Amino acid sequence: MTEGQQGGGAVVHCHDADLDWERAPDYTPEDWASRRELAEQTIELPRTPDVQPAAPAYQPAPAYQPAPAPEPLAEPLPEPLPTSAAVPAPLSDEQLVRRQSRRTDWGRRLRLGRGAGGAEHQQKLEAIRTPLHRCHRIAVISLKGGVGKTATILGLGSLLARERSDRVIAVDANPDAGTLGRRVRAETDRTIRDLVTALPSVSTYMDLRAFTSRTPSGLEVLANDVDPEVSTALNDAEYRQVMQTLSSQYRLVLTDSGTGLLHSVMSGVLDLADQLVVVATPSVDGAGSAATTLDWLEAHGYGHLVRRGVVVVSSARDTSRAVHLDSLVTYFGSRCRAVVVVPFDKHLSVGGRVDLDLLQPATGQAFFDLAALVGEEMALTGG
Repeated sequence: MTEGQQGGGAVVHCHDADLDWERAPDYTPEDWASRRELAEQTIELPRTPDVQPAAPAYQPAPAYQPAPAPEPLAEPLPEPLPTSAAVPAPLSDEQLVRRQSRRTDWGRRLRLGRGAGGAEHQQKLEAIRTPLHRCHRIAVISLKGGVGKTATILGLGSLLARERSDRVIAVDANPDAGTLGRRVRAETDRTIRDLVTALPSVSTYMDLRAFTSRTPSGLEVLANDVDPEVSTALNDAEYRQVMQTLSSQYRLVLTDSGTGLLHSVMSGVLDLADQLVVVATPSVDGAGSAATTLDWLEAHGYGHLVRRGVVVVSSARDTSRAVHLDSLVTYFGSRCRAVVVVPFDKHLSVGGRVDLDLLQPATGQAFFDLAALVGEEMALTGG
């Protein structure tokens, strides 16, 4: 077979010049003539024209246009929260507080001089060392925070512990969370809440020692949780249980009860207290809060603690020049047994660890006088 072109269609010529006569013996010559005539006919088949598509016209690429800058957001996106690996360790006292030179022979700096002065100092020292035959409890309270109550507890407690031969402990009985443990070098992360849980198995001093931190002066501190979100409020019954256990191993217990007067712990603190120390500041609101505290105590059956108590006017900030201290001393002196003014001290104001050897002489003398007043009350109550 052959294929050719004619006009716009395809023409197929069917030839077969070499027909096989032997394979069709029954065909007559007429039959073969008819088949040859049919085979030689031209058959024209329709065909789609073979048209090649035209190439597209050349279009140059558009010039480069940079994407427009995004419009600023109405509010900046929040900073991503740091991962746990990126959170730095808490700052220590050594990193925050400048190193201070230690004062030597602190006892000599407290002496008032020779002769009558020396005798007075010795008399106060004997009061501080009053022998105790049972546990003596001191409640240190204030309605207002930031008045130097924690510094007062640590200063008084450290003085008593240094000058006495028996055990002295300061307890953070804040019903929610406290900061007393932050002001000493921690020897344990256990708190008063842990002690409450472990009370059934605590019987000896060494059992209690596992829950306290000891300062260089010998004062021990039973801390509280510092985070109110994880702490569980201490109640009156639990506080009384703790005091019963401590009373068997310590001769002096100082209690920080927080700033509230209406929480249940305060009932136990006041009921068990042998004497009271109320902390105020030389300011209008600080003095007013202390006066309100005394009013409340007298109205609720604790007038005996007020009359035998001591008011500490603590200059936690260097602002006392604007207030007449004499007026405060006169007012509180008319309601309580004594008033002690603790002057402003840079060592106490930084909020770090309290070290007696770093106090200014006037501050050390004030705590010495306060400890002597506490000792006098111990002697009057029979120890």
